[in-house]
Amino acid sequence: MLKIEIDEHSGFCFGVTTAIKKAEEELQNGGTLYCLGDIVHNSIECNRLKQLGLVTIDHETFSKLHNAKVLLRAHGEPPETYEIAKKNNLELIDATCPVVLKLQQRIKKKWLDTKDKECQIIIHGQAGHAEVLGLVGQTHGEAIVIENTSQLDRIDKSKNTYIYSQTTKSLEGYKQIVEAIKKSVAQGKECESFNTVCGQVANRMNGIGDFAKSHELIFFVCGKKSSNGKILFNECKRVNPNSHQIEGPEDIDFALTNDVASIGICGATSTPKWLMENCKQAVINYHNNK
Repeated sequence: MLKIEIDEHSGFCFGVTTAIKKAEEELQNGGTLYCLGDIVHNSIECNRLKQLGLVTIDHETFSKLHNAKVLLRAHGEPPETYEIAKKNNLELIDATCPVVLKLQQRIKKKWLDTKDKECQIIIHGQAGHAEVLGLVGQTHGEAIVIENTSQLDRIDKSKNTYIYSQTTKSLEGYKQIVEAIKKSVAQGKECESFNTVCGQVANRMNGIGDFAKSHELIFFVCGKKSSNGKILFNECKRVNPNSHQIEGPEDIDFALTNDVASIGICGATSTPKWLMENCKQAVINYHNNK
């Protein structure tokens, strides 16, 4: 008999859950609610909320908006966003993840404490990612974003250096970046790193590897824009080559399920549980109708 299991640790993280709950509560009250950027990097969940009335806008539209209510998603925003809101009389529903907010505050304090000295702030993250833009904004755009060790030439090796990470990055990847930077910074210069990878994300890396190893076939459910999803899927693929990334039930290659005894379904911190349930049901329906 075919066993199909959903990873109990997969699904929305605390920050995303809170943001979506706030959106649903506001939408129930009536009126128009805007969201600055996709509320979560999952197009199917975004479409569900769109059906409930959530209107997603970009920063250009936001800057021209007046006298409206706008939700800020879990990724966080730079100070400029709050300045525009005040100027344009926008009511903000701030759903910035507490972990991200704390990191923003830490980076801002370090920048203020060191901006008049020969220092630099490095952020290990994906350039252009919403969270990273918010973090860099705390330094008036001065922080240097590094995604991998091939970008070390962006760093001034003669300066005191302070290293942080985007919260959804791989902890192992961050450690490698830190080690490489510390080796490259000039002798006698301070080089300090801070572990700012979200604990919930870091714990999932180990857990999802164990889950992937326990099944013959893995369907990893994830939106294409999810940074966290790329990291977790790569871990699944590393321990179980028979892992396949899908966005939803329509992407399932059912032929893959014919000759296996166990299937695992898991996802990113931006993947809703209901979507993984739908994928499981699609596989069940396929086998029931064979």
